Order: sequence, then C-alpha cells, then structure tokens
Amino acid sequence: MTTTEGAAHGKPEDRRATRNMLAAIGRVTRARASFTLTICALGLGVLRELPLRSSWRRPARAEFARALRQAVGGGFATTMVAAMLIGIAMVYQALIWLGAAGQIELIGSILVTILVREVTPVIVGLIVLGRSGMGAAAEISALERGGQIHMLTAQGLDPFLLLVLPRAAALALGTYTLGVAFAIAAMATGFIVGNVAGGAPIALWEFFSTILGAMQPRDFVIFPAKMLLIGLFIALTSTLTGMTTRRGGDAGRLLPLTFVRGTLAIMMTSVALSLAL
Repeated sequence: MTTTEGAAHGKPEDRRATRNMLAAIGRVTRARASFTLTICALGLGVLRELPLRSSWRRPARAEFARALRQAVGGGFATTMVAAMLIGIAMVYQALIWLGAAGQIELIGSILVTILVREVTPVIVGLIVLGRSGMGAAAEISALERGGQIHMLTAQGLDPFLLLVLPRAAALALGTYTLGVAFAIAAMATGFIVGNVAGGAPIALWEFFSTILGAMQPRDFVIFPAKMLLIGLFIALTSTLTGMTTRRGGDAGRLLPLTFVRGTLAIMMTSVALSLAL
C-alpha cells in the first residue's frame, strides 16, 4: 500500500479506536432508549389491562389494596406537613403582599397558576416517589435477585399482572388523592395563618370563591392528568428499575438510580402537560 492509500484509509489503530468510540456511544444510546421505550410499552400495557376484569384476580386486588394503603396512608402525614409549610410560605405571603398592594383579587389566579398547576404535582410526586416508589423498587429487586419472578413465570403467572399493574393503578390513584389533599390543606393553612396574623383582608368563603372563579376548564383537565400520570410513571420507573437489577450487581445503585429516574419522570410529565395544555 502506498503512502497516499494509507493516508486515505487511515491506520488500523485509528479505525479500531473510532469503532470502539462509536460502539460505546451506541451502547449508552441503546440503553437509554431501551428504558424509555420499555416504560412507554408498560404504560400502554397498563392502559390496556386496567379495564379488563380478567386482569384483576384476587392476588392483583390484594396487591392493589396494599400498595394504595402504603401510598396514601404512609404518605398522608408527610403530605400534610409539606402542605402546611407551603401554605405558610406561599399562600400567607401572597395574601399579605397582594393585600398591601391592593390587588387581592389576583390571589385566585396566582394560586391556581403556581400552587395548583405546578407546585402541587411536583411536591406530591416527590413524596410518593420517596415513600412508595423507592420501596417498590427495593421489593421488586429483592424478588428478582431471589428468583421469585422467574418462578412466577415458570408457573404460568404473569409478573406484569401481579406486580406492575396493581402498583401502577394504586400509585396513580394515591398520587391524585394526595394531590387534592395537599392543595386544599395548603390553601386552608395559609388563610388560617393569615387570618390569625391579621393579614387576610377577605373572608374564607370569598377566598375559596375567588380561587374557584380563577380556575379555567383546562385546569380541571391539567391537574388530574398530571397527578395520575405522575403516579403512573413513578410506579413504572420504580418497578422496571427493580426488575432490571441483576444478580450480583451493585445493590447500592438501586435507590439512587430509582430516585433520579423517578424525579426526571415527574419533572418531564409536569412540564410536558403544562406546555401541551
């Protein structure tokens, strides 16, 4: 081979380094895309199997009830504490400053736009992720490492119907329930503190009437959609992360990875629905 041909084709070492670099990029891209596509497939599977009576046999119903109790009962106290803090920090301050500026009629639109649409879904989603999502990931990972999931498959039982579907439905419903409780508690706490401190220039009925009047028809779609989808994606990311844990793998990465994936799912869902609607 002449010098010109060698320069044109490149050295074997350079070609090998290029192939290795492209292979590394391809592996990372395929891994990320595979997880995202699997989440989408699981979501479609949940929507397909959710209304079917045959999908809700006794073990699935029992798992749904247990996951719902864990999500709502276990996260209710934390949600109320967070709601009171947000009520004091946001609602009370809004009442004071808007009253001082003579713009108290704007309290409804501000609270609906910020508290109901944006703050409540994110905070409640993080609470559900920390209380139920990471616990679900740890449970599924233990089953995967112990071989119980493979045993279910060998016995002709579908792990999706027994492990994924009940948790997805329970966390979606639980997140919506906690979201409604969070929004009401935050507004009530902020108004009560403002009334006690003398910073609430309007009556209670007028306060809630202003908030309801500021809500548009799309708010009755955005809020439930955000809460339900956030709970759904928390369940799917947590269970899939637990299922993809391999035997002998690094168990210390499970919970941090679950938290990162769940947080990204919460933020992306909230932003996407805010921009879409």
